[in-house]
Amino acid sequence: MPLIKAMNKYQKIVNEVLDEVGKELTGSNDPIETQYIRDVEGGHYLLFSNGWNGVKRVYGCFLHIDLANDGKVWLQYDGTDLIVGQMLLDKGVQKSELVLAFHHPDRRIDTGMAVA
Repeated sequence: MPLIKAMNKYQKIVNEVLDEVGKELTGSNDPIETQYIRDVEGGHYLLFSNGWNGVKRVYGCFLHIDLANDGKVWLQYDGTDLIVGQMLLDKGVQKSELVLAFHHPDRRIDTGMAVA
C-alpha cells in the first residue's frame, strides 16, 4: 500500500479509536473533562484528563498515539483499562506497522509487532 494511502487510512483508524476510547471513559456527569488533542500535521493524537475530583486535581495524558512519517503507528502510551493496541489491529493496522513504544526497544521483538 503506498505510504500516503496508508497514512490516510491509519489517520482515520486512530481518530476512530480516540473517539471510541474517549466516549467509553467519559461519563455524562463526570467532572473530569476528556480533551482530544489532534495534531494532524505533526501526527500526534492524545487523550487528556483535565478537571477536579473533589479537592484533587486530575490532569494528564492517558492515551498517546503517533503516526510516523514512515507509515508506522506508534502506541506511545496506553493508560486505559482497554486494549488499545488490539483495537488498532481490529480496525486494520497491520502488526508490521504497529509499534508498542511503551515497551523497551530491546523487548519489542517479543511483541510480534513492529520494533521501530
